[in-house]
Amino acid sequence: MAFAALAAGVSGLQAFTQGVGVIADNITNVNTIGFKESRARFSTLVTETSSGSAYSPGGVRAFSETLVSKEGLLQPSEKATDLAVDGSGFFVVKQAPSAEEDGEFVFTRAGGFTQDSEGFLKNTAGLFLMGWPIASDGSLPISKQDLGELRPINISDLNGLAQATTDVSIRANIQATTPINPLYVDPGNLPAGTAVPVFEPGDLADGTAVADFETEVNVFDSQGGSHRVIIALTKIGTNTWAVDGYADNPIELDPTEHPDGLIFSGELVFNGDGTIDQTNSTYVPSSSPEIFYNALPTAPNQPLDQVVNFDFGTDGQRNGFTQYGSVSTTISSSVNGDSFGNVTGVSISTEGDVSALFDNSLTLTVFRLPIATFPNDNGLSRRQGNAYSASDLSGSFNLVEAGTGGGGKIAPNSLELSTVDLANEFAELIKTQRAFSASTRIITTSDEILEELTRL
Repeated sequence: MAFAALAAGVSGLQAFTQGVGVIADNITNVNTIGFKESRARFSTLVTETSSGSAYSPGGVRAFSETLVSKEGLLQPSEKATDLAVDGSGFFVVKQAPSAEEDGEFVFTRAGGFTQDSEGFLKNTAGLFLMGWPIASDGSLPISKQDLGELRPINISDLNGLAQATTDVSIRANIQATTPINPLYVDPGNLPAGTAVPVFEPGDLADGTAVADFETEVNVFDSQGGSHRVIIALTKIGTNTWAVDGYADNPIELDPTEHPDGLIFSGELVFNGDGTIDQTNSTYVPSSSPEIFYNALPTAPNQPLDQVVNFDFGTDGQRNGFTQYGSVSTTISSSVNGDSFGNVTGVSISTEGDVSALFDNSLTLTVFRLPIATFPNDNGLSRRQGNAYSASDLSGSFNLVEAGTGGGGKIAPNSLELSTVDLANEFAELIKTQRAFSASTRIITTSDEILEELTRL
C-alpha cells in the first residue's frame, strides 16, 4: 500500500509540474498579441480492485486545453498594417513568401504586420500575410478554397505601376434644337440624279465636317502614357448624329489602322423622349475599338495595343448621351486605368481589401484578405509563432470573405490583446503550488512508512 501511495504522490508532482508550466506560459505571454490562454485540466487515475473493503490509490494526470475561441479585447493602433479579426476566424499566413519556396500555410490572429526589406507584410513571428489577388476587372480567383491561389501581400512592387484604359463612360447632353449640318441636307436644287451627300467615317476627324459638339477624355496606355481622345458629333438627321472618336495627336497611332487618328465612327440615334436608341445607333463596331500605337523611330519604347470600350449610355435610359433642348454640355466622364506613380502607403478596409496609396493621390485595390474559419476552433493544433494548424478535432478550414460565412470582419489599425487574466493566473498558480507541496508530503509520509517497515 505504501508503494501505491508513493506512486500516487509522484503522479501528483508530475501533473502539477505540468500545470505550473501551463500557467507560466500564460503569464509570460500576457503581452503577446493575439495569444490565447491555456488551462491545465486534471483527471483521476483509478486502479480497479475486486474487493470492496480495500482501496487501491491511483493518482492524477494532467492535460491542457487552449481556449482558442475566446476573443481578446481590441486595442487601437496608429499603424495601418496592424490588423485584428473582429469576430470568428483567422488570418492565413505562410512560413515562406512564395509558392516556389517550402513553407506551410498556418492560421493566426496575431495581426501585428510590418513590411520587411522586400515589402512583404509579416508579423513578429516572421509569418507572411496571404491574400487573394484582385484582377483588373475586380474579380477574385474562382477557386477560393485553394490555398495555392493565395499570394503574399506586397505593394512595394507597384511603384511606377501603369494600368491601360479598358473602359470609357461619358454622360453628355446635345442640344435637340441644333440644325442639321448643311453638308448632309438635300438642298432641293441639285440636278436630278445627284447623290445626296452622306456622312463618311472620319469626316469629323479629317476636318471635312465641322463638329456641333466635342468632348474629350484621356486614355492611358500600358506604360502609363496619356493620350487625348476627342469625341466629336454633328447632326445629320432628325434625332440622328454622326460621331467620330479620334486621337488629338494622330501621329501617336498607327496611320494604317487609324487614318487621321480615327479610332471609331458611327451614328448616335435618339428616341423621341431624348434617351439614346442603342438598337439603331452604330457608334462602335460589333467589338470594342482596338487602338494600335505607332512605332515612332524616335520613340525609346512603344506601349502595347489595347482594346477600349466606349460606353455612351444604356438603351432608353438617361445615364449616357441624351438629346434635350438645353445647351450641349459634358456632364461627366469616367475612365479607368492610370499611371499610379510611387507607393506612399497602404490602406486596409473592414472587408479586407488591401489598397495601395500613391503619391499622385490615386489608390488601387490589389488584394483581399480571406478569413479562415473552422468547425471547432478549440481543436486546432498549436504551432510555433502563435499560430495554429488544422487537426482532426478542429475540422477542415473554410476560406470566406470578411464579414460573410461566419467569418469576422477585419479591424484595421487595431490589435487583439492576449486573453490572459493575470489575477486569475496568480490565483491558479497558488492553488497548483499548494497541490504540488501536498503531493511532496504524500511522498515523505510514504517514505516514513517504508522506513518503518524495513526496521521490522
